[in-house]
Amino acid sequence: MNGTPTRILLADDQNDVRSGFRLVLDSQPDMTVIGEAADGATALDLARRLRPDVVLADIRMPRLDGLELTRLLAGPQATQPTRVVVVTTFDLDDYVHTALHHGACGFLLKRSGPTLLIEGVRAAMAGDALISPQITVRLLRQLSTPPRPRTTTDNNPASDTGPTPLTAREREIVRLVARGSTNQEIATQLVISPGTAKTHLANIQSKLKVRNRVEIAAWAWETGLVLPGA
Repeated sequence: MNGTPTRILLADDQNDVRSGFRLVLDSQPDMTVIGEAADGATALDLARRLRPDVVLADIRMPRLDGLELTRLLAGPQATQPTRVVVVTTFDLDDYVHTALHHGACGFLLKRSGPTLLIEGVRAAMAGDALISPQITVRLLRQLSTPPRPRTTTDNNPASDTGPTPLTAREREIVRLVARGSTNQEIATQLVISPGTAKTHLANIQSKLKVRNRVEIAAWAWETGLVLPGA
């Protein structure tokens, strides 16, 4: 990594959790913790004053919970959107669903460990989203609505003439994203470079008007491109 370290704000009502996160993140040469908050209202004030690159937010906090904090900092009405990664003990479906629809760019369980915490921050900075593996598949099913009936046109990956005209290759990549594949895994499976995979993902996001790979995956489930049990 080069350039200025990623500036991180911690929002959690437990002192020991914040201390542990600070130790992990400050040990990375490309990261620095610039502030801590023990409640959501303080976190909101600090985020607006300090302008961190990433906010790590717990859900259950006094004064303002992490879901509302996420909406205010990263939601569609945010005037200066801030990357928010939710890091919590609770993996309830409603929490995951709400956090991501409020603009969170990651949802991590505290028990996932320090490596995933670091990866979550880096993914957020790269414009990606990282979800704890324990909840990925369940998350996608929860985000999805019942898939619409598939037609002959739907079965032809190259023939989408509707509002989301993805190419056959782009649909292949969407399917892999919906099954939890990383850029490297996509590149390996399709025999392309990781850079090419990343370019395809950027094109897909633009066509679907979504912000990250979580929303790409949700679109695949909602439209029936990937079916439950596939």
